Amino acid sequence: MGNQCPPRIAKKCVTCNSVTIRRSPALLMPFIAERVFGWTPTEITSDWGLRDIKLGHAYSICNTLKCDNCGLIFLDIRFDDSEMDALYAGYRGDEYNTLRDQYEPGYTANNQWRNEKGFTHIPIVESYIASHIRSPEKILDWGGDTGMNTPFKGRTATHHIFDISDKPPIEGARRVTKVEAKGNKYDLITLMHVLEHIPYPQNTLNDITDIMGRETVLYIELPYEDIIRLNPDPSSSPYRQKHHWHEHINFYTEPSIMSLLKSCGLLKIDLSILKISSQITSSGGGYIYSALCRLDE
Repeated sequence: MGNQCPPRIAKKCVTCNSVTIRRSPALLMPFIAERVFGWTPTEITSDWGLRDIKLGHAYSICNTLKCDNCGLIFLDIRFDDSEMDALYAGYRGDEYNTLRDQYEPGYTANNQWRNEKGFTHIPIVESYIASHIRSPEKILDWGGDTGMNTPFKGRTATHHIFDISDKPPIEGARRVTKVEAKGNKYDLITLMHVLEHIPYPQNTLNDITDIMGRETVLYIELPYEDIIRLNPDPSSSPYRQKHHWHEHINFYTEPSIMSLLKSCGLLKIDLSILKISSQITSSGGGYIYSALCRLDE
């Protein structure tokens, strides 16, 4: 038999592999549903002639899942490679913004800062990294878009980017393939605000560990979502409050991050929660997880 495709609907936790999962009904936001699947909202009227279906607006349904072992809250739908390409190709380009503005009026205007200034918290990140490792000379920014938000940009001998988008990189940066990246030795690999978007984060981390050497340090940055931060009691049920899903399909807890690192052969150097500008997070809380790790011996 050939390699099996990953399941469309998650049956186990995508960070710790536990099968002890709770679920609650939710909606897939219409922008995501149309861009990925071509599904659009519709209104069911009496003209449809349906006997047992109530009239009203119909949206794409899904489930919110919660892992009882590590606390990860995540969307049950897991997009395949072609669907991820459909969602993120031309990310925040004209076509992307036009469709998103159709469903979310004002999106482009409210997010213009992303293209003009980039993340404002990069100096905080650089200070955090510099407090644990020596100044990096060779950096790979995995999922780094144009490289605008790469820590230490402009101060390194090598600034490589691996990303599914086709945007031209900033001056001094170069886009590379996985094969090209594997042929380099990096001091630092950054993975910033990527794993919350990824259907199977273990696969992404395994790709990265294939590139890492014994001296390579990996910096991971994730949003510390309010639904997690404001409900620290593991016995509570915040997942029942998550009624809709957008680009972020994984909401991480500290145990889920640690489980993910361990499952991919990574050893924690440090894991901290940093307070930053609220612009970076979807929830508006302005908190991120910052993790530094290396290959386990």
